[in-house]
Amino acid sequence: VLTNFNVKISPGQKVALVGETGVGKSTISKLIPRFYDVNQGEILVDGINIKEYDIYSLRSNIGHVQQDVYIFYGSIKDNILYGRPEATLEDVIDAAKKANIHDFIMSLEDGYNTLVGERGVKLSGGQKQRVSIARVFLKNPPVLILDEATSSLDNVTEKLIQKALDSLSKGRTTLVIAHRLSTISNSDEILVLTDEGISERGTHKELINNKGYYSELYNASLEI
Repeated sequence: VLTNFNVKISPGQKVALVGETGVGKSTISKLIPRFYDVNQGEILVDGINIKEYDIYSLRSNIGHVQQDVYIFYGSIKDNILYGRPEATLEDVIDAAKKANIHDFIMSLEDGYNTLVGERGVKLSGGQKQRVSIARVFLKNPPVLILDEATSSLDNVTEKLIQKALDSLSKGRTTLVIAHRLSTISNSDEILVLTDEGISERGTHKELINNKGYYSELYNASLEI
């Protein structure tokens, strides 16, 4: 149960959550689309409690990119279309280009019609992640949640995907759950969470200058 958690994210703003495992970062990301419901306090979107929205309408306006990507049996095109089933092939290709996966898809024998196998067994972790990013580009939601979307990737793949995520988040209200602090230095505000709630908040530069817990975490990540 998080107390001392009062946050306002303005339209188009990017806010990042950092903190130790188990403090509730991912739980917060699941409260917004109502995968869970809050039992204390409230979550407002445009000043309206999210419990007053039709749940389909609420979720259709949220894009969620997670660390664990679900790829279902079918073609790459089918998996991207999951973001907006009525979209055209041209829309799918445009989304794939923005997610930096179009060239890879075109290198395959069957292109967009390539079957990916059960749970995407024929794709690498980075390729699955870019398919999920293409889905969100296709969906084009105003609200974006990035839940440790690059934490399980190698450095080269992470940089490629981070570029796609930066492009995806432009102009969208974005909540980032951060594992690697290097990916959130351009956030408008960073919130450091503990079991008690928010212990520090500010920009990357402000938190580094504060020489608190965030600064210690960041310096430790540089040493690694």
